[in-house]
Amino acid sequence: MRRPFFSVAPGRLLRDESGLTTTGMVLALLLTLSLVFSSAQVYRIQSVSSRVQSVADAASLAAGNVVAEFMIAVRLCDAVALSLSLTSLTATGLGVVALCVPGAQAAGGKLIESGQKAGQARDKFSRTASEGLTRVQKALPFLSAVAAASVASANNPETSRYVAMAVLVPDSAPDIGVAAEGAAAAKARDAAASQAEDIKRLANEADAASREANEAKRQAFERDCGNRPGYCMQERAETLAGMKGSSNPVYSSVDAWSFSVALRRAQAYYPARLASEAPDGQGVEARARSELRKRFFAYASEELSRGYVVEKPEFRAYFPHLPKNTDEMRETTLYTDAVYPCTTEDGLPMLHAWSGCPRAAGFSSTASIAAMEGGGWKTCSECGFTAASMGKVAAASSSIDNGFEYHYEAVARAADAYQEAMQRAEPAKRAVKDRVADVLAALKEACSRVGDYRITARPPGSEGFVVLCANVGTDAPAKGFESTFVQATGQVGTRVAVSASTLVADPSGEGGNVISSLTDGLTQRGAPAGLAGVALDCWAGLLSAYANGQSSLTNVVREGLDGLPLIGASGLGDWAADELSGAVEAVGLQPANLDALRPAVVNAAHVAGSDKADSFCARLVELKRQAVAHPLMSNGVFSSLAASVRRDAFAGIDAAGGSVEVASIDVGGESVPIEISLPPAAREFAKGALGEAIDQLVSLYANVTGVRPWD
Repeated sequence: MRRPFFSVAPGRLLRDESGLTTTGMVLALLLTLSLVFSSAQVYRIQSVSSRVQSVADAASLAAGNVVAEFMIAVRLCDAVALSLSLTSLTATGLGVVALCVPGAQAAGGKLIESGQKAGQARDKFSRTASEGLTRVQKALPFLSAVAAASVASANNPETSRYVAMAVLVPDSAPDIGVAAEGAAAAKARDAAASQAEDIKRLANEADAASREANEAKRQAFERDCGNRPGYCMQERAETLAGMKGSSNPVYSSVDAWSFSVALRRAQAYYPARLASEAPDGQGVEARARSELRKRFFAYASEELSRGYVVEKPEFRAYFPHLPKNTDEMRETTLYTDAVYPCTTEDGLPMLHAWSGCPRAAGFSSTASIAAMEGGGWKTCSECGFTAASMGKVAAASSSIDNGFEYHYEAVARAADAYQEAMQRAEPAKRAVKDRVADVLAALKEACSRVGDYRITARPPGSEGFVVLCANVGTDAPAKGFESTFVQATGQVGTRVAVSASTLVADPSGEGGNVISSLTDGLTQRGAPAGLAGVALDCWAGLLSAYANGQSSLTNVVREGLDGLPLIGASGLGDWAADELSGAVEAVGLQPANLDALRPAVVNAAHVAGSDKADSFCARLVELKRQAVAHPLMSNGVFSSLAASVRRDAFAGIDAAGGSVEVASIDVGGESVPIEISLPPAAREFAKGALGEAIDQLVSLYANVTGVRPWD
């Protein structure tokens, strides 16, 4: 019997204690290779199938971008409404300030009128913005669905055909309403308009009187020390009395000088002159004149000690007037004081200039000049004392500019004129301040409440977006990975995915850039001249207050005040400017949140499960549950969802049109539109593309869930 070439013991075909057989090695390699290629084919099928999820995510983000851009328009409209309110109130405030200055009153009236027009523009803008934003909002389901379908279509390679439909959560929203400014703003503007004529009249009265007062003060300043090194009180005091330093100061500006400077100088001058007085020659007459000058200096020193100057709260001053001649001397105590030596000669009384007169030796009484002029008196042959002797003491120095009394008298008259003018100016100034304060208080109240009348929106999609996406194209499972180890026949079936996204804040500053660029076109064309340009600049500056809050509002008011001619004699312009600045600074305007919104992919359950979700999302959640548990039963629910999307999205087509102008802003004679434009043929093309995508999705069967779990 022939023995076999080799024999295999039972159970030892693949394994032997002494090693592997050739046949076992071959079979092991074949099995390994088959497993490797089978796993690779499974991976390929899964990879091809999972691509639909990436497309669904992209479509979901595209749908979200539409609503994010809409929210930029909402915030832009909000910024315009707020800035127009602030422009109205700011222009009114600037106008009230300008009314306080005669040279700026014409501009003040125009600014108040501009404030009224800005308020009207705000109300008009509010109405048109409400209508325009609502019109665009109604189109959002359509526009978002078109954006999602367009992105899905753009991802089609040779063998794939993606279709998608987007659903917004919520899928509808109430119309956007823009509240009117409220009673406070209208009250403030009406108060300014009603008080304008009274403020102008009273400000003119105050300014005229203040100009007279300022002219009197200027003249007094020049006579006191402003004419230095020419003749003036300061120069005369230094020359005649040797006064220097703090007792005889020099001021270079009338603004730094006050009447009290001149009074203190005069009060110091006469004691100094009295202390240094000496005869200007020999003989009895020279000594007599010196003694009479001492009498005059002592009298002037005593008189000026009763002088005073009170600057605040109201100007009050008393500059004693010194006699300049004999007649005026008779009205003073120099005439009535019984201080002159009296003797008797030939039975008649005789008066002497001073006790040192040779003929006054041994006098036993004194008398006054008034008594001497009563009659029956003899004139001293030595000193020759008469009433005219005393009257002439100050006559020369009061009549020509080289005398101290000449300049002092000018200051005293100027002080009287200044006080009289200020007494006329102060009541008018108080009346202006009372009226302006009332108007500015109303403006402050209105400014503090502008934040109560903002534009807000919770549009469709504010809670998120759900996209149903399918690849209805054909892909061979072995394409690109053909192998004899795996027999692949047929095509990969329809693949479906669900994606969701929601809007999140992006602090990139894009929102602020959009607002700041609103007036770029006007800047390039050049702002109109005059007050129209002021109004436009004011509005453009206040747009930044939307982003920056109080700092920008304060800067705009400060710049507006700098542009007004507020220099006036009464000082009411500066006072009103400070009051307006203080009122505005107290508003405390907070900057708005300008973070742009960006769509971000999230778990679909978070969007569909929102408390703002509608019946569609409830059905979607139920669809996911049924699709996982009973894939072959999901088509009816899915078809109803697609039909619902068709109805809701197409309802917005008529509202979309080709271009939507949300509103137009009219400020300073310029019109600035806020417009959202669509591609030229977007409406009809998008309608066909969206309808086809929905038809494709409705035709799908139980393979809705694709190859990856819902998440």
